[in-house]
Amino acid sequence: MSDKLIVNIKELLHIENESVSYVAGERMKVMPKVENAWLWMKEGKIYDYGTMDELDGKDGLPEKRINAEGKLVMPAWCDSHTHLVYPQSREIEYIDKIKGLSYEEIAARGGGILNSAKKMQEASEDKLFEDATKRLEEIVRWGTGAVEIKSGYGLTTESELKMLRVIKRLKETSPLTIKATFLGAHSIPMEYRDDQSKYVDIVIDEMLPRVADEGLADFVDVFCDKGFFTVEDTDRILEAAAKYGMRPKIHANELDYSGGIQVGVKHNALSVDHLEFTGDDEIAALKDSGTMPTILPGAAFFLNMALAPARKMMEAGLPVALATDFNPGSSPSGNMQLIMAMGSIMYRMLPEEVINAVTINTAYAMGVEKELGTIAKGKKANVIITKEIPSMEYMTYAYGENKVETVMLNGEVV
Repeated sequence: MSDKLIVNIKELLHIENESVSYVAGERMKVMPKVENAWLWMKEGKIYDYGTMDELDGKDGLPEKRINAEGKLVMPAWCDSHTHLVYPQSREIEYIDKIKGLSYEEIAARGGGILNSAKKMQEASEDKLFEDATKRLEEIVRWGTGAVEIKSGYGLTTESELKMLRVIKRLKETSPLTIKATFLGAHSIPMEYRDDQSKYVDIVIDEMLPRVADEGLADFVDVFCDKGFFTVEDTDRILEAAAKYGMRPKIHANELDYSGGIQVGVKHNALSVDHLEFTGDDEIAALKDSGTMPTILPGAAFFLNMALAPARKMMEAGLPVALATDFNPGSSPSGNMQLIMAMGSIMYRMLPEEVINAVTINTAYAMGVEKELGTIAKGKKANVIITKEIPSMEYMTYAYGENKVETVMLNGEVV
């Protein structure tokens, strides 16, 4: 692992001189930067940075230099919500949506998550690993350097463990920073639809102990929403998960005012995600909670849903994170640059707010803010070098173009 020096950087974005866990409210409009800059990476970490006119006085500079003239350098994206380990795409259901069926109607007849669950039970670990590896390679090309991956397409103990073992293999082989989330409570299998508490018992009594025993998950998640798991179900699962030291990350309020946000805050969830139905009570619950509100624009776009009130949340002083929700049913894209464009186009977020939302705030939402999310000495050297582009604002403006030319993870070009 050799030292590297990026020189002649047009703008080095998101520098951090004082440690922060996330940014909120008006601070999301601030993007600290250095113009005409250099960045020194050593042993896979950020070692130093500054302006080019300061460079001559530095001792021990590395011979390996990368010229970034006319280009921007910034932290690689952190995608804090994905389901990218899955067995098969679901484009036929997409046609059903075009014909007018709702997400809930498709799920009620055994489609959606249950469709993926059936295929998951038939898939081999090797095939799942091979396909997911290709998806990781794809998202890196768009600038992602860290990703959270959920289970939840198993819905049986063995199938959930299979998914989590695949995620563990990805952690061991990929240069990305990866976090695993156990989402056994993603949907209710058809055989438990008349008594879903029995399935909740299986999640608590069978799945959680096995997951914990094998050390397969960093977090626990529940789909707390209309037609899925109730607040009472969620309470039970999160109380059980706490005994194993698993912090929650909750699917909440995508389909209705479900109480998911409030129950997430109650259990000190690291994040609550989706949030299409977020009102004054939910915003009040999130205020100063330490729970990161995470919006998933791809799902709202793909399902043609109401939009989460990002502007209102930020004006109330909340932080906001943006993630892809990369999955085969409701957001079949891991392209964080597209999500960034949606942040500005659909949610009226400024470019500075968007970049904060996909770097430091998503790093916090997956528990890696101390090592990723900003350009800071000692953090992992996960950075992107753009093409020659006119400005930072171009990042959310040119929505169809890959603005990333080079991705470096742990100080190495990938």
